[in-house]
Amino acid sequence: MKIKICADSTCDLSVELIQKYNVGIMPLHVALGNDDRLDGVTIQPQDIYDYYAKCKKLPRSGARSAEEYKEFFEGFLNEGYDAVVHYDISADMSGSFDNATVAASQLKNVYVVDSRNLSTGTGLLVLDGCDMALQGMSAEKIAERSYKRASAVKASFIIDKLEFLYKGGRCSSLAYLGANLLQINPVIEVTDGRMGIAAKPMGRYLRCIEKYAGWVRENCTSPDKTRCFVTHTKMDGGLTEKVMQTVKSWGIFDEVLETTAGCTVTTHCGSNTIGILFINDAQSKLS
Repeated sequence: MKIKICADSTCDLSVELIQKYNVGIMPLHVALGNDDRLDGVTIQPQDIYDYYAKCKKLPRSGARSAEEYKEFFEGFLNEGYDAVVHYDISADMSGSFDNATVAASQLKNVYVVDSRNLSTGTGLLVLDGCDMALQGMSAEKIAERSYKRASAVKASFIIDKLEFLYKGGRCSSLAYLGANLLQINPVIEVTDGRMGIAAKPMGRYLRCIEKYAGWVRENCTSPDKTRCFVTHTKMDGGLTEKVMQTVKSWGIFDEVLETTAGCTVTTHCGSNTIGILFINDAQSKLS
């Protein structure tokens, strides 16, 4: 069976990984004022920084419609694929999953997976789906396993400054002021499909990143060793390399992949945001 694995653009897979695994990408809408663009196609993260610097406003993201998803899926079926398995950002964060599900219900052999995640938390499930497809698993079995594994994904990020969270209405003025005064760099973790504060390291940002990496290592209790992501927005020099070296020094993962976060994470978190993401269920990619 010829199966197409695809995802929305919030999965934050690099161009190299998209090409290597032949992943189909559905870009979400990102609006700069009245200027509607497509994530990763007609807008890049740098455009968000430039827009914010100019007018102190953040873009608005939007899901693709059910009609757009239907056309997207039909394209693969018309190309000769027997089935499609599609991964979306958590249904608690966007209407993408609901719209994709409506589209899939009008077609045969299209399966939509709620990743219960964002960024490369979703990307981990996407690449696992690609591994399964290469081994000849059915689309139904791939979707079923992905649903089971979604809760085991460990997706977290540490944020340097809360300005974007505050401007986007995701952080109160009191919390914003307090974090600045106390030099708090919050750790955001995705749990059951939603983002929340997992830790609040204090002090110089480099030291907070080191604390964050230690926290991740402590929570890396039963990892799938296949791969891990270090995903980040625009970073100050050397910070990404330090995190990559740290994760590799653990000697846990067969592959540590670096990716740049796309427009969704950039809009939420701003620059100097970095995360370590992996699946924590001790399963090999084929078990």
